[in-house]
Amino acid sequence: MTPTRPRDLFGVALVAAVVVGILVRLSYGSLPEMPLGAGATLGVLGIAEAIGGNVMRDRIRRKPGTQPVQPLVAARAVLLAKASSLAGAIMTGAWAGLLAHVLPLAGTVTAAGNDALAGGIGLVCSLGLVGGALWLEHCLRTPDDPRDDDPDDGPPVGDHP
Repeated sequence: MTPTRPRDLFGVALVAAVVVGILVRLSYGSLPEMPLGAGATLGVLGIAEAIGGNVMRDRIRRKPGTQPVQPLVAARAVLLAKASSLAGAIMTGAWAGLLAHVLPLAGTVTAAGNDALAGGIGLVCSLGLVGGALWLEHCLRTPDDPRDDDPDDGPPVGDHP
């Protein structure tokens, strides 16, 4: 399994922004007002994943006072991180698509001003989810074998000239 590439997430966010931007432009008049905290849940999830990443990193490095990580738990956490980063990228694009439509209208249409504020909060929180997910994925990498860095150990066993 390869690490998540930020450029892939950017591509997903860009496609989502274009699609949502078009849909909002076509149907904005019939949409209900966006709740101010609509995207806040994503921020909470991002914070939880970042904290979980720190905990898992300590457990993987086997710091004193921590329990070792079971392989299945680590695999599930990687799956969560990959899915969350993708969901966060989609939602980042969705909020950006909404903002692309409502920001120019915010000065003249009251509902657009309120939606712009909700969109800004949603955008920041979805970026927080992407960041937390990428951090969790980074923390789940196993540390390099310390013997690989020690030149005094000589050649690995089984390597003969």
